[in-house]
This record gives sequence, C-alpha cells and structure tokens, in this order.
Amino acid sequence: MPKHARGFIPFSVLTLALIVGAPTPARAQGFVSPFIGYDFGGDASCPQITNCEDKKLNVGVSLGTMGSILGFEEELAYAKDFFGTAPGLSSSVLTLMSNAMIIPRIGPVRPYALAGLGLIKTHVEFTPSRVLSSTNNNLGWDAGGGIAAFFGAHAGVRGDIRYFHAFQDLKALGFTLSDTKLDFGRASVGLILAF
Repeated sequence: MPKHARGFIPFSVLTLALIVGAPTPARAQGFVSPFIGYDFGGDASCPQITNCEDKKLNVGVSLGTMGSILGFEEELAYAKDFFGTAPGLSSSVLTLMSNAMIIPRIGPVRPYALAGLGLIKTHVEFTPSRVLSSTNNNLGWDAGGGIAAFFGAHAGVRGDIRYFHAFQDLKALGFTLSDTKLDFGRASVGLILAF
C-alpha cells in the first residue's frame, strides 16, 4: 500500500467520526397524546374540581409539535352527559381547539402553558320523541397549563388543567339563554408519545 494511502485511511475515519458525532441543530419533535379526564365548574355537572360525586368522563387526543421552548397542538375532546343525567335526557360537548404552547425543556420534564381558539359544539336531546333537540356550534377559547414528564426520548405522561369558554350565548332547545356563555374547566391525564 502506498504511503499516502496509509495516511488517508486514518484521516477518513477521523473525518467520518467528526461528522457523525457533531451536534445537530435542535428540531421540533412531533407528538400524539391520548387522554382521559373530567369536566368541572361553570356549566359542567361537577361544580368543583374536588368533592364531586357526579364526575363526567371526557376523552380525547391531541397532536402537535414541540421545539425547545415553543409548541403547537390540535386537540379533539368529547364529554358525554356533560349537563348531567336524567330520564330521557342526553347531552354532550365536543371541543376542537388549536393551541399555541410555551413548553420549555428542563431535562426529562416539560412544564407548559397554552392558549387557543376553536370549536365548542354542544348537543342536548330529550328522548324518546326527539322532538326537543338542540345543537350549537360556537367559537370559543381555552387556556391552561400542565406538565409532561418523559421516561425516555419518546414516551411519557402528562397532566393538565384547562378552562374553556364560548364567545356566543348558549342556546338550549331553541331558546337563547341571554348572557349565558358555555364555560367549564377540565382536569386530565394522558400518555405522550413523541416522534
């Protein structure tokens, strides 16, 4: 082997090691987060976050991205029997929100605050006649915060509390309830899977 070739091989190995081992710029990380929780306060059937015996389940999923400080998420959630239970009554609230997030990375923990806008859809129906039925699609906002704790680079848990408020007056069974805008809080826990 020629002398110049013997020197080229260690130089190539060193160059390759430096390229592979060089730090890369921080990239945004996508995530999906299924969650479960319950609604409280405002128009929910639970007046407080604690000491409530009539908790109504809220389930949903959020998809988003998070950088080293800022993030964004789309969240879809559904709550059945939101206004309580009674013979012949069914009700639900569906929310679809777009949220901006402040979510700094502090080791494996990421505390966050968020706020956004979106759809708050309510449905109330008396059965079996279904004569009395009401569905509202309202623009609304949400705000809240929580913490995400990761067990590795791609999986963890998260918990948060959010407040939801509609901009428009609530309509029930064809009647507009004057100066009554749907509002409620939600406490939830869920998985967070990053990719």
